[in-house]
Amino acid sequence: MAADLGLAPRELIAEAAATLTRAGIGEARRESVRIWAGLDRRATASITLEDEPVSAKRTAAFLAAVRRRATGEPLAHVTGWTGFRHLMLRVDRRALIPRPETEGLVELVLARVRGGRVADVGTGTGCIALSLATEGTYAQVVGIELSSDALALVAENRRETGADVSLVRGDLTHALPPRSFDALVSNPPYLTTAEYAALDRSVRDWEPELALAAGADGLAAIARLLEDGRRVLRPGGWVAIEIDVSRAAQCAARAGASGYVDVAIHADLFGRERYLLARRSDAE
Repeated sequence: MAADLGLAPRELIAEAAATLTRAGIGEARRESVRIWAGLDRRATASITLEDEPVSAKRTAAFLAAVRRRATGEPLAHVTGWTGFRHLMLRVDRRALIPRPETEGLVELVLARVRGGRVADVGTGTGCIALSLATEGTYAQVVGIELSSDALALVAENRRETGADVSLVRGDLTHALPPRSFDALVSNPPYLTTAEYAALDRSVRDWEPELALAAGADGLAAIARLLEDGRRVLRPGGWVAIEIDVSRAAQCAARAGASGYVDVAIHADLFGRERYLLARRSDAE
């Protein structure tokens, strides 16, 4: 695409759509508009494609972003932002891009745990922790993350959103004291080694393996989280985990075998068995 100067937004977006179409990117015009909006974090609905010429600086920035998307870089990385529930979050290669399915996990927790202390285990971008902190009425929300790079990204999103979230570097729940939380929430890695290797390159080449792969059976992180979670939860506390739809029954069985009660699988917005919820017994 030629970096023509003095083009109007509608002309630049048309050129961008043609470039993305040639690169095999679906919904090329929609993505072009999102890239344009992402330059200054505007909602796409607020864009009016006027005829006033665009500055050379903004034109160059836009065309550079379009070229990045044409090479296969995820749209969220190109714009630098993605929406999650009521938040706009900074995203890049340091953490998994938040998916719409994970929004449902937040909804389930908000409906069951109204106060106390909650921890988002493997917080990534901070999407779960920041949503709970801004939408809930908790005494404390903690985001736990093993990756120092991802933890730095969460800190950036915490500043952007103004959410009151404490950050802890740690491996799952190991850094937390016994009987200290009313809920543990997590979107842990849950792909098998083979499933990770077979991922589309648009995911495998751009998002961290640490956030995706969990051993030969895909259950390594979930099994550890369930086992140590009982130590960390207060009696009656909840664990809420996003899981792979093909292993929902296995995850529920693990929770039951680990001593949890009220074990249930809940469907996501597409009707797939996506969430495991279970409770530590009041009697323990």
